[in-house]
Amino acid sequence: MKRTRNINKTVPHESIRMRTLSGHLRSNHLRMNGIIYLSLVLPLIFFSCESTPEAHFRTDPDEPEVGQEVLFTNDSHNANRFEWDFGDGYVSSEEDPVHYYTATGTFEVVLTAFSRSGISDVATMTIKIYIPSILVIEVLEYRDGYVVPNASVYLFPDITSWDNEENLVAEGYTENNGQVVFSHLDYKEYYVDVLEEHHNNYALRDENVGFIITEKLERHKVTYYVAWVDYFETKKGDGRRDNSYVIKKLERKTADKVQPPLISDTEDWQSLYDKSIKLR
Repeated sequence: MKRTRNINKTVPHESIRMRTLSGHLRSNHLRMNGIIYLSLVLPLIFFSCESTPEAHFRTDPDEPEVGQEVLFTNDSHNANRFEWDFGDGYVSSEEDPVHYYTATGTFEVVLTAFSRSGISDVATMTIKIYIPSILVIEVLEYRDGYVVPNASVYLFPDITSWDNEENLVAEGYTENNGQVVFSHLDYKEYYVDVLEEHHNNYALRDENVGFIITEKLERHKVTYYVAWVDYFETKKGDGRRDNSYVIKKLERKTADKVQPPLISDTEDWQSLYDKSIKLR
């Protein structure tokens, strides 16, 4: 009798299935390894391709004064976050901050610029803060030299503006000591107009314009100026540029009273500045 072989036909299929499964597992393993590899490598590639930040800045003005705004212009590259230290206890995270100092002295300003990934660069600058320009005007009666409190004092940029009462720069009132203080004015001369209930400087202006002009203000100095006035009695009106007043004392020697102001950088500028009318 012919013997027949019992062939198990399922074995080859099972072997193929196992090989396929094994191939899938190896493929998945390789894929996972690839993902892990990319997750490790891509940040390194990104990090290596990012440009290093460069911190730079400049300031304006060149010689800032106490109470004057200082503009810090940020010229940094490859940065998106900034930290400023102005050297006086104040900080800022603005890109282009504006800051003012309340004391004179030398201060080191530090700018730290950060990239998106946190890389940083630092730039420093030492700046000097000066005393502000200060104009002290003392109003005195011409003949007897007594101080005139509660007088209105107006500053004009030129004689035409003074005559037409236009383009007013600043105004203030004298205290009991006859003084009024202005600060942060431009470095130029000013035309002074004074009016009080029984005093003004209008006749003086007509006699000699030099009576109403200050000297040119100097940088970072305290300038003193005497504004002479006449005593008058009012006929009508308020005595302001309407010729409704009568000057009682007209005898004077112009040369004796026209004098340059005193200029000082050693006076107690801080107390003067604190009570000044600030123009900036």
